[in-house]
Amino acid sequence: MKHIKPASVILLGLVSLTAACQQKPVEAPKTAATMTEDQKAIYAYGAAIGQQLAEQNKQLRLSPEELEVFRTAFGDTVSGKEPAVKIEEYETRFRELAQARIAANAADAKKSGEEFLASAASKEGAVKTESGLVFRTITPGKGGDHPKATDVVTVHYQGTLPDGTVFDSSVQRGQPAEFALNQVIPCWTEGVQRMTVGEKAQLVCPATLAYGDRNTGGPIPPGSTLNFEVELLGIKGKQ
Repeated sequence: MKHIKPASVILLGLVSLTAACQQKPVEAPKTAATMTEDQKAIYAYGAAIGQQLAEQNKQLRLSPEELEVFRTAFGDTVSGKEPAVKIEEYETRFRELAQARIAANAADAKKSGEEFLASAASKEGAVKTESGLVFRTITPGKGGDHPKATDVVTVHYQGTLPDGTVFDSSVQRGQPAEFALNQVIPCWTEGVQRMTVGEKAQLVCPATLAYGDRNTGGPIPPGSTLNFEVELLGIKGKQ
């Protein structure tokens, strides 16, 4: 897992510092309608960093009490107070704590992924390949050629976790994606080659055909099974 990003730390520090250092509380605007343009810009910045922190906390799973300890520590340090504990004495312990939680998350992700794969493979029309990919045609294509691994393809797709969380979607962006099939995760390289233009299919990718146990730094937990709906719009030939 990546370390907590500086911007996220700054956000928590600002929260703590405001609470610790303001002598007269100032009530912040509650709605966009009451904000100045500068306040809206600052709010947007804070919201963006808050989203980053929320993604990071999916791995650490800090409880409300632990988040409060974090805020208190940052506020104490920024306001000039001596830290309540010696930082260097607890660096190793924190790394071990973080690694243990990430490992537990990966184990949970693998278990739910195995269940999702089994369910997907049991659906009518689904095929489980030797690699472990589960492929199912949703809408048949126009027939014709299948893309090769060296081809560039144009697709619309949506990727979700087993719990339904959307982590990437060209459909939501309203812009098809274009890429070479030999430059994506193995699940896509294999699965899209089974399709013809116009076809829409479900690709369920075990972690071994996706990102494995790596931390991608985004919304995909290590060890995750990934579920894609892919529509093949075109084949452009070799890159």
